[in-house]
Amino acid sequence: MAAWVRSAPSLGHLLNELFEALGEAGLVQPTFVTEHPVEISPLAKPHRSKPGVTERFELFIYGREHANAFSELTDAVEQRVRFEAQVAQHNAAFEARKQARAEAGEGSEAEEAEEDYEVAVDYDFIAALEHGLPPTGGLGIGVDRLVMMLTDSPSIRDVIAFPLMK
Repeated sequence: MAAWVRSAPSLGHLLNELFEALGEAGLVQPTFVTEHPVEISPLAKPHRSKPGVTERFELFIYGREHANAFSELTDAVEQRVRFEAQVAQHNAAFEARKQARAEAGEGSEAEEAEEDYEVAVDYDFIAALEHGLPPTGGLGIGVDRLVMMLTDSPSIRDVIAFPLMK
């Protein structure tokens, strides 16, 4: 685990990984988790009075995330900085994984293809922000997860209405 901790790209990412590994499954009662780190919330507005976190919450029930909501970041300059940092981080992490697999003599083309996806800065979105976006917020509710809970289904695959055919 020590190598995993050292390889975390930021404290915010480390906190998120620890929460997912150690805390998430224990949230049985409906629980709102608030104030997510800026590093894992690139589209969320910074918290008004607490540096390093955002105006974001997630709703957990029975150890699963059911909703994600946040105030949208409307500052084009800050959004550009976050997007560019996210792309740089993704590329660095991909190269590190690729190097580690090569040194260990491990990895397959399928694993590499799964991790090798393009991440690019959405300059069109930034241009739209530069033209002005009023204060905005959103709430994403996982209807499939809600159906899982109501039907006591162990897997999301059991409740997806239109599963992908491969």
